[in-house]
Amino acid sequence: MEDRVAWEELPGALRDEVRGRAGQVTRAEPVTAGLNSPATYVLSTTKSGRLFFKGVRRDDACGVRALRAEEAVAEVVAGVSPGIRHRFEVAGWYCLAFVHVAGSHVDLSPGTRDLDALTATLTRMQRFSVGGGVPAGRDVVRETIAGRLAGFLRGGEAELLAGPALLHTDTHPFNIIIGEDEGRAYVVDWAMPATGPAWVDVANTAVRLMECGQSPEFARAWLRRFPVWAAADPRAVEAYVRGTCRQWAARVGEAGALAGNQRFLALCG
Repeated sequence: MEDRVAWEELPGALRDEVRGRAGQVTRAEPVTAGLNSPATYVLSTTKSGRLFFKGVRRDDACGVRALRAEEAVAEVVAGVSPGIRHRFEVAGWYCLAFVHVAGSHVDLSPGTRDLDALTATLTRMQRFSVGGGVPAGRDVVRETIAGRLAGFLRGGEAELLAGPALLHTDTHPFNIIIGEDEGRAYVVDWAMPATGPAWVDVANTAVRLMECGQSPEFARAWLRRFPVWAAADPRAVEAYVRGTCRQWAARVGEAGALAGNQRFLALCG
């Protein structure tokens, strides 16, 4: 990702546009956690309150594609992800301003009190799909889980991973916020949506639990709280796990992938 840009370094025309719609910006706090867009701040404004603002230059094709994906699925994921208040395309920048959720990143470590809230939100997410009357951005959510693993699946495995569910695909703790007021879990940064089986996001989250110190037995027991996991075709789960492990090993080498792949393999245990 390119270097972060301070609020004062953004083009004056863009900052004027923000002020015209959201009101005077009384504070711009840079956000440095996670892999964010180069222009990422929490803005305090006189008309729109606190906003989570993220922007990329229009010539950043990958960054624009990610923000367009978030914009396309915003209507579908409302309530699970903070809504978009403003959209800006000014002075060579493309930016979105979301409702700001005050809270902290989810705790997935042993002893956490956040799992009930996370489970409720992930359960709600399993009802999201592309097609069947859902007004998602069909022109944007083109990628499938099988397509993302192209080249790492064996004969017949791609067909096992077909499905209409709208998936986040990156439920890293940085992308899950526990609201400080109501204790609800919000899943943010829908920059890499894909379609596939509805259990994929909970499977990925179980792997994150293990990364944060939970045992494989604990993660598998937590997975059993989800009907979609109980109903998952074991052949499809194994295809996803094996394809993911092959992809990761190809990316970082067998030794570098060992620990992460062992956590994925534990899903089949």
